[in-house]
Amino acid sequence: MNLVGPEDISPPATPPSNSPARPTQRHRISYSDFSIGENAAQLAAIFDDHELNHLFQLKTSFQQLTSQQRQFLLYEIINCCDNSQLAYLSNLIAPRLKVDFLKELPIEISLHILSFIDDPKTLGRIACVSTFWNSLLKDEATWKALCMKHQYRRRNSSICGGELLDPPTHRLNFSYREYFKRKYNIAAAWAHGGRVKVIEEGFSDGLVTSLQFDEKYIVVGCDNHRIEVFDTRTGKKVRSLEGHEGGVWALQFKGGDKRDPERVLVSGGCDRDVRVWDLDTGSQRHVLHGHTSTVRCLKMKDKRIVVTGSRDTTLRVWDIKRGILLHALIGHQASVRCLDIAGNMIVSGSYDSTARVWDLQSGRCRHTLAGHYSQIYAIATDGYKVVTGSLDSQIRVWSVETGQCLNTLRGHTSLVGQLQLSGMTLVSGGSDGCLRIWDLQSYECIQQISAHDNSVTCLQFDDRRMLSAGNDGKIKLWDIRQGRLIRTFTQPAKTVWKIQFNDTKAVVVMQRQRSSNSDAEDGKTVMEIHDFDVMKMPPETQDADVLMGTHFM
Repeated sequence: MNLVGPEDISPPATPPSNSPARPTQRHRISYSDFSIGENAAQLAAIFDDHELNHLFQLKTSFQQLTSQQRQFLLYEIINCCDNSQLAYLSNLIAPRLKVDFLKELPIEISLHILSFIDDPKTLGRIACVSTFWNSLLKDEATWKALCMKHQYRRRNSSICGGELLDPPTHRLNFSYREYFKRKYNIAAAWAHGGRVKVIEEGFSDGLVTSLQFDEKYIVVGCDNHRIEVFDTRTGKKVRSLEGHEGGVWALQFKGGDKRDPERVLVSGGCDRDVRVWDLDTGSQRHVLHGHTSTVRCLKMKDKRIVVTGSRDTTLRVWDIKRGILLHALIGHQASVRCLDIAGNMIVSGSYDSTARVWDLQSGRCRHTLAGHYSQIYAIATDGYKVVTGSLDSQIRVWSVETGQCLNTLRGHTSLVGQLQLSGMTLVSGGSDGCLRIWDLQSYECIQQISAHDNSVTCLQFDDRRMLSAGNDGKIKLWDIRQGRLIRTFTQPAKTVWKIQFNDTKAVVVMQRQRSSNSDAEDGKTVMEIHDFDVMKMPPETQDADVLMGTHFM
């Protein structure tokens, strides 16, 4: 006999005319009362000895067949059954197919099996299978392992009331499951787009020079002498800070957490003054005089110590609690363009083509970093290394300890005006429109991205993503690990002034045309607040394609 598998068999619509007639049974069997394995007395009531012997021979022969042969034989037998016999088979087979293998195992083994599944959407579907499977997925160890696997670490203290850096005793009602679900949804919203508020009012005409925000305030510095303060949640304007007599070119604020709720803002600009503000009330605390030209950059070490850099070639260290000058740092021969602080150390970059390392407490210059052939526009430090970007298209890495140049990073073809350093990762943006990601252990360029048609004017990255903006008016979101474009972040603008983001929000300040039919060269300054914390959104604004949280029962 030429046997074939059941997948090759298509039963005819009607029985063939030459099919043998089914044998007439000796008597009707009650299938509801009969099952394989009953005692001999029941079998003897149904079969005589010859038939019973033949039955067991058939069973033995069936067990000796291959899997494919068994399937063929079963197919043929089922074709010979009437409806009552098929119903009996269904009642016999269905319970056996419904055996919950996870329920039959010890709970530890069931959880161990689930630990091999690291796709959240699959876990969400598993939770819908049964009440028991759903209860398995409430085990915190599974979600803790997923948090570690997906590297969901604390970056924003507003999530889940303290997140992972706080000890368990400080995390009231903390749930790894809820924490993972929220983090996953935030990541999905970043990739697909969150909720966007567009603020078109509150800005006067002019250039936006600086931007910073936290969960309560968005602060924008402008060259029209004003500092505009907005509510981060609603986008409504809170107040304008007025007092500067020239454009505001640099600002920063500190505070605003649970331990230190008071926010202190420091600003500087063309009027040469440094002003200290109470951001929560808008009151001005101090006006610090001393610079003789525009304050071009500033950094706050904390709510007491601030360092400012000026076109007058000096840096100044201020005690803003008392409103007094601590040190004037003299040594640069041209405008101080950029500075950074790490611990007790200040680094500064100047148009004199040098960078300097200063001791914050004494005000003494520890090293002069000479090697660039043109002006320095960007500087960053982690306390061990200093990285500088210059108009000569080079990036140089220096030792804080010795002041020696450790390496020169080449690849950009014009001004390197944007730098960010985090751990051993450095990202640079140039006027050639390129982004480069560098490994500072090997000093190799690990990703080169042709990002914009013109100069890169803004960039920021964290351990997952990177935002960049260029003179082409475009803002783009990148996968920092793969150097891959995720999406165009928003509609192109005439000019992108500033961008900044944290784990759950991004703020973009840009200039757009006043109307689609306008030929006027001037534009209108607008601000977009992108919110990716989708679990806090009203249900009607949530995108079902973005959310996976509903899969977790």
